[in-house]
Amino acid sequence: MWLCIIVAIVVIILIVLFVTYNSFVKLNNKVKEAFSTMDVYLKKRWDLIPNIVETVEGYAKHEKETLKEILDLRNSAYDKMSDDEKIKTNETLSKDITKIMVLSEAYPDLKANENFKDLSNQLTKVEDDIANSRKYYNGTVRIYNNKVEMFPSNIIAKIFGYKSKNMFKASEAERENVKVKL
Repeated sequence: MWLCIIVAIVVIILIVLFVTYNSFVKLNNKVKEAFSTMDVYLKKRWDLIPNIVETVEGYAKHEKETLKEILDLRNSAYDKMSDDEKIKTNETLSKDITKIMVLSEAYPDLKANENFKDLSNQLTKVEDDIANSRKYYNGTVRIYNNKVEMFPSNIIAKIFGYKSKNMFKASEAERENVKVKL
């Protein structure tokens, strides 16, 4: 009788362990998939930057410091970065892209340039895609982090080495109010 109870308890514990472990695997893969989707758009933007900078350079020669900062950031090896480094680098890049767009406002000829208009439109589309993929990524990370941090699954997370993941946060520049002057 006692042996049956002990065996039943062990079987229940093993079932809970397997189900929880498998849910961690599933959620971890979903986070990886969400990051990969976002990474495609981040890489698209990454590849657009040199074209935009080159177009702006011709019009804003005395803005070399801003453009050099963007190119230096862009010239780092994207494919060799960790996911966290990609997130941090792209937060900085978002701030720098804002600087380029502000520069275009100061140079009407640049703003009217067809090449710049096309690149700007492409960038706008990519930024929208990044925003949408960020939402999806952050949602999957939230679900994953809840599982990692909540009891009793946090015990299994510690046993198997699952840790909370970073969300993609808005940069300081993105949090500032946009000033519209008419």
